[in-house]
Amino acid sequence: MTGTTGTKDAQRFRSLFISDVHLGTRGCQAEQFLDFLRWHDADTIYLVGDIIDGWQLRSGWYWPQTHNDVVQKLLRKARKGARLIYVPGNHDEFLRDYFGTHFGGIEVVDSTIHEAPDGVRYLVIHGDHFDLVVTQARWLALLGDKAYELAIVVNRVFNAVRRRLGFGYWSLSKWAKLKVKNAVSYIGEFEKTLVAEARRHHVDGVICGHIHLAAIHRDFGIRYVNCGDWVESCTAIAEHQDGRMEIITWTQVSTEAGGDEGQDETPLAIRAA
Repeated sequence: MTGTTGTKDAQRFRSLFISDVHLGTRGCQAEQFLDFLRWHDADTIYLVGDIIDGWQLRSGWYWPQTHNDVVQKLLRKARKGARLIYVPGNHDEFLRDYFGTHFGGIEVVDSTIHEAPDGVRYLVIHGDHFDLVVTQARWLALLGDKAYELAIVVNRVFNAVRRRLGFGYWSLSKWAKLKVKNAVSYIGEFEKTLVAEARRHHVDGVICGHIHLAAIHRDFGIRYVNCGDWVESCTAIAEHQDGRMEIITWTQVSTEAGGDEGQDETPLAIRAA
């Protein structure tokens, strides 16, 4: 479903779930994410891992002003009363030393249970603990991370050409994930494993990130929700006041900002329940 936000006020949800922003990398779509934050608010915002990319920052410092603006925007939302819960992933694993602490109003936890207004309970977890490449072959994960970074550069050049030709954003890596048999098998196994972990916690569903592919489905008996990412697809999960979940895709930067800043155009969001 396609919709627009037609006022200068940010659209408010009960909860927002965001993962895999990868601040500190050149692939991070920080401008799109910052624009998304201007137009969307929530009572509770879950940061579901890999918000900051510590792996990349250790190998070479990259932190432009837009990345700092994202951090400041999140802290501002916390100051204004939103509850922010940070569930670290493998790329921001340095925060796993700080479970139970608060940074500027942001709570850091290993995992958490989110309860929807209709009583449906979700395990919220990044998901890297269930990726054998990450847990059993870290060197391979680091090598894959470098290959992925190269793919993102190619994707950026590819989309720059598309824009000049008048076409919209298209994710080359997402297309590859859905076409390559091994990638599809990996995604399916990851989803089944996360669903099994949710069952182990006696909850009704799981909300995760890690594999950069937004989804909402019940293919394995209980609800599986993946937030997607802000490197390729620019997606987040929004929970409405009645508990309904939807994927919001935000690939264009508006020229009018909701909330603090004011300019002069309405953004376009692609929504999928």
